[in-house]
Amino acid sequence: MQPKPHQTATLDERITGALVGAAVGDALGGPVEGYSPEQILERHGGRVHGIVGPWHGDDWRTARPLAPYHKGDGHVTDDTLMTHALIRVYARVRDHLDAYAVADHLVPDLMTEPRWIPELETETLPLHRVFLAEKWLVTRIHYGHADPREAGTGNIVNCGAAMYMTPVGLVNAADPRAAYAEALDIAGAHQSSYGREAAGVLAAAVAAACTPGATPDSVVSTCLSLAKDGTRTAIERVCEEASRHTDFESALAPLREAVAPYDTVGPDYRAPSLGARRPSRIHAIEELPVALGLLLVAQGSYRHAVLGAVNYGRDCDSIATMAGALAGALGSPVPQDWAKTVAEASRLDLWEPATTLTAVTREIFTRDISRRRTHEQAFASLGGPECSA
Repeated sequence: MQPKPHQTATLDERITGALVGAAVGDALGGPVEGYSPEQILERHGGRVHGIVGPWHGDDWRTARPLAPYHKGDGHVTDDTLMTHALIRVYARVRDHLDAYAVADHLVPDLMTEPRWIPELETETLPLHRVFLAEKWLVTRIHYGHADPREAGTGNIVNCGAAMYMTPVGLVNAADPRAAYAEALDIAGAHQSSYGREAAGVLAAAVAAACTPGATPDSVVSTCLSLAKDGTRTAIERVCEEASRHTDFESALAPLREAVAPYDTVGPDYRAPSLGARRPSRIHAIEELPVALGLLLVAQGSYRHAVLGAVNYGRDCDSIATMAGALAGALGSPVPQDWAKTVAEASRLDLWEPATTLTAVTREIFTRDISRRRTHEQAFASLGGPECSA
């Protein structure tokens, strides 16, 4: 497998690639979420190489532990629903966001706007689909009247915020430090500890991937320059291991071994350990380091990164969401047959959110320039150095 650089991709193409890529990765990973690579291999008679049906076939409505969700057949999950919800917030605010924007716009969107939910095959409030860690937003902010900047404290620490932070990285395309800071502010309404940190680092990774000339290695280097505590160490260890592999098949077990000391969930994904998802300075979520590792293994190839994430198992819909967003932002094309099938099966226009966010991103950049020039002029008037550009 040879790397396929797409360094001439435009902003529009990178935003579209990242958002469509994230949704397609989400849909491919959904039906095998929670299982091990060995279980996936046995269930499907080999590795998953595209869109597959529900794990329990036609019994998806009642089969535990997944009921009543129709995971598979190209249906996106809550990762995509939350990503699109955050884009709608950007479309309303049309500027950078903070935790108060989550309270003012994202929480009401989850509570009051019925939408088509692919896994439920019905139109209902997104609140009825999202996991308890996302319902926390509504409980703490709407009912508990918590300060949005601190509302994430007390929630289980997981990838719930990181899984939908791709838009933050895109709005701050080619400015990873700004993406990191904005995502940390937004995620404070939802997560704390290493769950919040992962949201910041994922946004920074997406912003770094949008930089002309970016590579998987440069994306990882940017992450390591910003990440703190256990998140940084986990990324470093996983990516060190990833550098030894050129195909996902050989990498699946070693990547899991590399991230295991930092992951609190434990070996049985469906029966978490007693210390699972608790705040920590030394631990990390599993999904982000593994997504970065598989991006390296795939040398930036969308297809190979996402298939590696899907066949890794465990929380593979979120891993594939992140890997798909990063590969798409780098410019690697999303297979059109996958995208078409997912859009049709999920009854979602996967391209409209990208068009919306591209327009908003350009507006925000124009405002940023104006704000920066105002600051430069004020600073120069104080006797600081003048900017000639």
